[in-house]
Amino acid sequence: MDPLSSSILPEGVRARVLAGINGLDVHVLEAGHEQPGRPAVLLLHGFPEMAYSWRKVLPALATAGYHAIAPDQRGYGRTTGWDGRYDGDLASYRFLNLVRDAMGVVAALGHRSVEAVVGHDFGVTVAAYGALARPDFFKRMVLMSGPFAGPPPLEAARPGRGPDIHAALAALPRPRKHYQWYYSTREANEHMWKAPQGVHAFLRAYFHHKSADWTANKPIPLKGWTAEELAKMPTYYIMDLADDMPATVAKEMPSPTEIADNKWLTEDELVVYSREYERTGFQGGLQWYRVRTGGRFNGELEVFAGRTVDVPSAFISGRNDWGVHQNPGALDKMQKTACTKMKDVHLVEGAGHWVQQEQADEVNRLLLQFLKST
Repeated sequence: MDPLSSSILPEGVRARVLAGINGLDVHVLEAGHEQPGRPAVLLLHGFPEMAYSWRKVLPALATAGYHAIAPDQRGYGRTTGWDGRYDGDLASYRFLNLVRDAMGVVAALGHRSVEAVVGHDFGVTVAAYGALARPDFFKRMVLMSGPFAGPPPLEAARPGRGPDIHAALAALPRPRKHYQWYYSTREANEHMWKAPQGVHAFLRAYFHHKSADWTANKPIPLKGWTAEELAKMPTYYIMDLADDMPATVAKEMPSPTEIADNKWLTEDELVVYSREYERTGFQGGLQWYRVRTGGRFNGELEVFAGRTVDVPSAFISGRNDWGVHQNPGALDKMQKTACTKMKDVHLVEGAGHWVQQEQADEVNRLLLQFLKST
């Protein structure tokens, strides 16, 4: 697979493929690569994104003297070698193997560690477990849009199973379902890949619905993991029971004027995403959700039960991002118990879930301020 064309990348950002990384050929974007010996910063994207989601951050880090590195992670974009079959090798997507992928990229680029690992959305999980397991390798950590509440407790220390949240959501007066479990179904990839409105329009509606442009995004902390509390979230998190994700976001499709006015994700930029997903489908990214919801690989994470992230850390999110609150209590746990050196928590005005795209200048300022101060 050829790298992304330089014609669609910001000046100073190059794309290339690193062969033989933990069974993958990894497509990376990088900036600040011209001068050897620069400290590295690793940027890890979430769903449904790619390395391209860091296009506005890479140049700022390079200007500040860093070698900025953003890979298409396992299951995404122009990285190849991953198993995209629903019945394929799910074990390759377990979170510690994703950390190994990230370490392989860093090593292949000539570094023995990174000054900071920055994770957005599901990239938070890889960044956090990297910093938890190898603080010597991932020296600082910045999480965006999803708090890290710590590793799972040992099975023997877990409280007894509560009521079935899925049955409770389905039994609400307005029957609902949780998007992560929907994403774990066999049908989800086909629904999105073959969306009636097409992949491009599906992604436009999805990005819009979770952004600050959708004015109904006014997040509040939830009191607990109950159907009634979860149902306060928008339908892109707690879906109507009968809807798939394309039907969910189609109800909030922005108008042609809103699309034309969007400066943080132009039509030309969205085409980069839509062409990749039209080619690959979504199953690679959905495998991450199956690892989380299935619990099959939790045992190896329980090795870290009770362990904290002890590297200097920061959290940056959009003030209009429900991702901050979708796991009730996680924001508080991250600050009080999971991370012992959480220096800053910033909720950026005018941003929803796609904070580093919606408000790139402010994110870059906060990121560089954190790197400088720690």
